[in-house]
Amino acid sequence: MSVSAMTPAEFEQALRAKGAYYHIHHPFHVAMYEGRASREQIQGWVANRFYYQLNIPLKDAAILANCPDREARREWVQRILDHDGSPDEEGGLEAWLQLAEAVGLGRERVLSTEMVLPGVRFAVDAYVNFARRANWKEAASSSLTELFAPQIHQSRLDSWPQHYPWIDPSGYAYFRTRLGQARRDVEHGLRITLEHYTTREAQERMLQILQFKLDVLWSMLDAMSMAYELERPPYHTVTRTPVWHRGIEL
Repeated sequence: MSVSAMTPAEFEQALRAKGAYYHIHHPFHVAMYEGRASREQIQGWVANRFYYQLNIPLKDAAILANCPDREARREWVQRILDHDGSPDEEGGLEAWLQLAEAVGLGRERVLSTEMVLPGVRFAVDAYVNFARRANWKEAASSSLTELFAPQIHQSRLDSWPQHYPWIDPSGYAYFRTRLGQARRDVEHGLRITLEHYTTREAQERMLQILQFKLDVLWSMLDAMSMAYELERPPYHTVTRTPVWHRGIEL
């Protein structure tokens, strides 16, 4: 016996309920906004998260490459400009590099991605590869973790200046900018999702896709927690040298 599809309102509610698994609840992130993170932990998070930021335009370019809908492309391409910037203004990647400098990291070191932990690299690469292989609407809908992003950006703006006075305030520009951009992106992504997934089977698949994206974000913090909280980076029982790969074509 087939199960009837959720109404658009019920489906949106089910999507938003996934916020219970958003990485704002991960202990590593909780420690950051409660002021319990060390300088090394903040720096490690900024350097590793940059790898995610660096790959967001690649993910969005993959969606565009698979998308036959001109109107959808015209709207989606703004996400690439938001991160890469345009001839008239710098984008989110530059703002993140300014955050890196604000927490005491060298720009070139962050750009080299030499600090990126293998667990973070594998998680991010899995997300980009999914976007390349998936139906463009499924890949677009996977971005709906943005439903919960304004809360996480605001939590940093509210708590970090108080708890970490050593961070240069100029570094917070990325979070302020993304507050508005994320809300705009949610409207577009949610519209695509609610229009596309109209059967119960498709809706359940989309909820699994969103869970996959949540798994990516949570796994990134698991890797950082092992390295920077438990002091168990890869190969810690063998060497203290960061011998893991720094990025190769596989």
